[in-house]
Amino acid sequence: MKKERVVVAMSGGVDSSLAAALLLEQGYDVVGMTMRLSDETRAVEPDAPSSVEDARHVADVLGISHQVVDFTEIFEHTVVDYFLDAYLDGRTPNPCVVCNHHIKFGGLLRAAEDIGAHYIATGHYARIDRDEDGVYHLRKGMDHDKDQSYVLYHLNQEKLARVIFPLGNLRKSETRRMAEEYGLPVAHKTESQEICFVPNDDYKAYLREHRPGGTCCGDIVDSAGNVLGKHDGVAFYTIGQRKGLGIAASQPLYVTALDAAKNQVIVGAADAVYAQELIASDLNWTMWDTLAEERTVEAKIRYGKRLAAARVMQEGNRVRVYFTDPQRAVTPGQSVVFYENDIVLGGGIIDKVIS
Repeated sequence: MKKERVVVAMSGGVDSSLAAALLLEQGYDVVGMTMRLSDETRAVEPDAPSSVEDARHVADVLGISHQVVDFTEIFEHTVVDYFLDAYLDGRTPNPCVVCNHHIKFGGLLRAAEDIGAHYIATGHYARIDRDEDGVYHLRKGMDHDKDQSYVLYHLNQEKLARVIFPLGNLRKSETRRMAEEYGLPVAHKTESQEICFVPNDDYKAYLREHRPGGTCCGDIVDSAGNVLGKHDGVAFYTIGQRKGLGIAASQPLYVTALDAAKNQVIVGAADAVYAQELIASDLNWTMWDTLAEERTVEAKIRYGKRLAAARVMQEGNRVRVYFTDPQRAVTPGQSVVFYENDIVLGGGIIDKVIS
């Protein structure tokens, strides 16, 4: 009987390496693929092995074939340009969401098809199951400290049917222990940096290098427009920020909004950072095409943020979200993701914050 072929997105890290080992043990015909995304996707230490070298080494240990697919051009246009433009527009981007959508679960799926693989697998900590009606559910990973379902809300039914998350029921500590047992050479490799294409996670230096002249000094103002100080570029601030404002005031001040058109950073008191309503667009629902009626959900406005009770209703190609309790630092450009229990319903990009 012919084995079912699956392509594993191998980054050279412990998670994707163990995913490949588990699928091989389960009887799949496993092909490792490493995506070359950017010339800058290197470890901080210049002499450290590259992700390609680590992935190839793991593939050799497992006895599986390994390929490198070059996505540098599409990554530059769809992820890096988006990342830079969002900051210059006064928004805080989430490049992992965009990369997952267009590269990992877009380009990689097509690359898998080219070699006759129906499935792709990654080392994400999330789960997929299918109910008796044939509907696929995207669920949180069992390890809630590592759960990555927030960055996967773009997966629809067609893609969920072709994706496998072998680590969904594991804890990170179990992953490292099992990687040791399988003899994987990356069992104790450190976690990858936060933004894979930004050296040393220094996004400010990256912005200055890749968008020279894109940022300029301007005014820090209060909600009434009174000038309180100067900033060195709207892109270098984020909602809720307190440190680094350089303003002497009788009370602590926080960034409450960014106005790229006026080149202004708006600040206010602590309570001004809270909002009870938002509008989001660029929507995806994991189980249906549109939200037919208002729904009570739990919503997450940032990776690592706690879930908050909310009501969501769709208005055309946007959703309006009302939180039961005001939320701190709701940030345009970030994703809002909706849950029922541990099931991901969908999400979108925050466009507007309403106090």
